[in-house]
Parts: sequence; structure tokens; C-alpha cells
Amino acid sequence: MKTNKLKYLCILGAVTLGLSSCDDMFSPAIENNLGLDYMNQNASYAEGVLGNGYTRIPCGSFPFNEVATDDAVSNDNTNNWRKITSGTWAADNNPAERWRDCRSGIMYMNLFLSRVDQVRWAEDKVASKLYAARERGEAYALRAMFMYYLLQAHGGYDAKGTLLGVPIVTTPEDVNSQFNMPRETFAECMKAFYADCDSALALLPMRYSDISSVNEIPALYKQMGADVSTLNRVFGGKFNGRMDGTIVKAFRSKAALLAASPAYADQSGTDYKAAADYAAEVLDANGGLAGMDPTGWHWFSNTAEINGLKDGINPKEILWRGQKSSNNDWEKDNYPPSLQGKGRINPTQNFVDAFPMANGYAITDAKSGFDPAHPYAGRDPRLAAFVVLDSSKVGSGDKEIYTHVGGLYDGIDYEQGTSTRTGYYMRKLLRQDINLEPNVNTKQDHYTPRIRYTEIFLNYAEAANEAFGPEGKGGHGYSAYDIIKALHDRAGVGNDYLESIKGNKEAMRQLIRNERRIELSFEGFRFWDLRRWKAPINEPAMGIRKVINADGSATYNKVEVEKRNFADYMYYGPIPYTECLKFSELTQNKDWK
Repeated sequence: MKTNKLKYLCILGAVTLGLSSCDDMFSPAIENNLGLDYMNQNASYAEGVLGNGYTRIPCGSFPFNEVATDDAVSNDNTNNWRKITSGTWAADNNPAERWRDCRSGIMYMNLFLSRVDQVRWAEDKVASKLYAARERGEAYALRAMFMYYLLQAHGGYDAKGTLLGVPIVTTPEDVNSQFNMPRETFAECMKAFYADCDSALALLPMRYSDISSVNEIPALYKQMGADVSTLNRVFGGKFNGRMDGTIVKAFRSKAALLAASPAYADQSGTDYKAAADYAAEVLDANGGLAGMDPTGWHWFSNTAEINGLKDGINPKEILWRGQKSSNNDWEKDNYPPSLQGKGRINPTQNFVDAFPMANGYAITDAKSGFDPAHPYAGRDPRLAAFVVLDSSKVGSGDKEIYTHVGGLYDGIDYEQGTSTRTGYYMRKLLRQDINLEPNVNTKQDHYTPRIRYTEIFLNYAEAANEAFGPEGKGGHGYSAYDIIKALHDRAGVGNDYLESIKGNKEAMRQLIRNERRIELSFEGFRFWDLRRWKAPINEPAMGIRKVINADGSATYNKVEVEKRNFADYMYYGPIPYTECLKFSELTQNKDWK
């Protein structure tokens, strides 16, 4: 087929041209016109092919897709996530699309895996074998990661009621390959995912670190002839940040929880017990409950910790992260306008209402002590840490921000495109020691956590509650109840409500989901969580109009800011329209056009 041959030529061109954009941990070849056989004698060139997987990591930055949920709106009319809430989400207009990059990533990994053992990785034969083993493991790990993100974004039911995943491709494609392939079932894709995880785990260390004794050499590497010096050369701490066994196990936890969730469970082949067990493997290796970082809920404001980070070293809260860099991008986008920001992400009243009182009771509970006339008093400490409320102090000068009606530049709806639409600004993720004034324009160190341990704790809590009940441990050292209590304790939230429901699976489920909503907010989770839970996705985004009365008192009125217009079939994302046009065997998810 002419189209397929052209596609393959474009792929081959991307292999070489793409090498120039690899992450700084790689050293790609200078020339752009080298053939694939050049990989065999040039390790840097081969590294560049593997590097094309790392440059496509979907969790490399925050998508801020909360704008398409009940947690936030954007004041930017051109925001793609904002656009789809109006009912314009389509197979040819999909900001959640991961098909192109993840399928390309798999293509690169297949190519790399077919040639990794032919590459001359080092002059020393033992070192060369060890490099081949490690990089093969990385490629399996990356391929598994891409499969997870493809299933999250594009898995769904066809018109016949079959839960489908994506085409499974494990070999390099050439001009003779069959590109017109059907989608495999979701369950078969999960099997392929687990197989790649197993292959990666057989080759990768749990963590990269330098050793000092032959007794620390794993049996596999010892069989290859490794000594201390060679092992440190290939598996030493300088490689932290690349795929390792702990990251693989974390993705296995994420994928298992996805598959066990209500949207997929009937045909995925994975249940909540498996999801709990996989999460526990990660947590147990980190000390279980004792491994929970007491400051992990405000990782973004631990400035001394962030400033002191060395390459490859993770804070206690972080399982995997991107590179640290000095910038003020998040602050420019999200500081209130009086601080020279654009105020882009506006948390909703829905999100604010999700925070309990400091005693742990929801604000709707009669036992909470919530006072509508003073709605922010006595609340969960995370609220003021994550959201700019009226009169919050923000920025390096602790400027008081007024979001009420008439609050000048920062007031609700003061100026379209810059001021808040909901009465709130986002505070989470932002450093408060940055000054954006043109004559100052300070920058500070930032990093993006790709996986936090808090996510894995919440993965376990959700799965364990469903599999073993709120206090069941399933053979592990802690229960869902134990996890939520520990999260509350570190944030300074009381546990009276938690104690009252610890025997109630349904109430615990809602509490766990709410904790996930709070703890992982603005990090790209809720859009997908609502869908895998089959939870309501059409809750209108609400705001608050605070009016200061003549006597100094305040009146708070909830207002609808933005509707959510998602049809039921939108619990599952579409296959790209152009792909379905090109390939007749590629079945679209039900009701997508």
C-alpha cells in the first residue's frame, strides 16, 4: 500500500531527525542521515533511539486538565480543555489524545529492542553485556508505560460491547508490515503490559546506586561477569532518573488500578486485590507507612529541599521526577494579575467545598461546625495551601489578594482573560518567593514529579478498601483506614469522621476518592479518575461571589460559572478520526464520530 510505505519512510526519517531532541541524559549522533546499522558500532546513536522514548513521557509536565472537570476553570478562551467542556470534544478535536506520541514511542522501543544486543556498548565485553541488559530493560519499561497511557486515553467499548485496547505491536515495522491492524481486547493489552513489566523487572535494578562489595552484586549481573567497578559503571547512581524497577512497579500499580476500576473491570482481567498487591510492593520497599513523607502534601513549597536537589536525587515524597530547572513559568501563568500573573487556573467552589473542616467532617455534616458566614475558618489546612482565597497573602511580598466583587485587578470577573472567574486562584505548585515585577522577574528552582508516593498510597487505599474492606490488610501491614489516617495526621486533619466510618466500605470509598481529589489536585488526575470511576462528569463548575457589605460583613453567593457538556460515551476517549479513516480494521469506540 502506497500510504503505508510513505508512512514507513516518514518513521525512518523521524528516527534520525528525532535524535537531536533527546533529553540531556543522552548524547545523540551529530549527523542526521545515518542508517540504522550505524547503531551497531555507535552506542550514542543507539542511545538516541532509546531517548526518543524518554522524550515522549506523557507525565513529563502537568496538563492542567482539571479545567475540564468540576475542580477548575480557565480564564483563557483559547484553552483546549476549556473548549471541550462545551460539547466540542470529538475524535478529530481531542486534547486528551495520546495515540501519536505513545504509538511512536512503542515503535522506537520495538526498533531498539530488535538491535540492542548487536550494539557495541563498550570496549569491555562484560560492560557491553551489562549495558545491553540495562537498556533492554529500560525499553521494555518504556513500552509498558506507553501501553498504560494508551489504555487510559483510548481504551473503550465498541458497538458490540467488547472492551478494546489498542493494536499490539512488538516488532519493528517496515514497508512490508501490516499497518491495518485491529485493536486487541483491553485484557490482551493488559497481558502485554504485564509481560513487558516482567521483562523489565528481570533486567533492571530497583534503584540505581553505587556499591562497594561483591556481595551486593545481583545474581544476574554476577553471571555476566560483573565486578564492583563495572557494576557501578553501568548501574551506578549517576543513572538515577532513568527507568528502574521501582518506577516499573509504580506503573504496574497505576495500570492495575485503572483496569480494576468500574469503567473497565468487567473485561479487563484485573481485580482490586491485584491492584492492592501491586501498590503494596512499591510501598513495602519504601518502608510501608513509615515511608510516608511528613511534608509530602506540600512538596511544591519545600523550597530548601527543592533548591538543594542534586541530579538524580529524589525527595522522600517523590518516586520519579523530571529535571530541576530555574524558571517562573507556572507563576507567570497562575499568579493573580496584581502580581503580574495571568491567573489562568481558577479552582472552583466545588473543589473548595471538597475540603473538610479541620476536624475531618465534611462541611455538609452537622457535626462539622461549618459557618457559612465565615466559610474558610477552621478548615482543612490544605485548603489555604492549595487555593488563593479572598485576603490570602501571595508572592514574595506577601501581598494581600482580594478576590471579592470589586477587588480591583484580582476581583472576580474584574477583567476577562486575567482575573478569576470563580473567586479563587490556584496556589498549589507555585513558589511564593518569586517576584514577577518587570524590573525584578526572579526565577527559582522547580521540578515536575512524575510519580509521587502519595499517589501509590492512595492507589493502595482505594484497591484495598474494595478488596479487603476498610480495615482489611490482605496480608499487608496496613489497611485503607491506616493510609487515610496517616494522610490526615500529616496534614493536620482530625479523624473523628474517619473513625465513625471505618466499618463502612461505601463511605470509606467516597472519603478515599475525596482524599485523592485533594492530595493529587492540579497534577492531572481528576479528569481520568472521574472516568474510570464512572462518576458524574457533568457537574457544573461553580464559583463564589463574595460581596463586602456597607457594615463590613460579607455575603457569599454561589454562582454557576461554566457548564459541563459530556455525553455518557465520553467516559472513554476516542481513537483519532484520521487513524480510523486510514485503517479499516481500526474500530472506533462506541458513539464517537
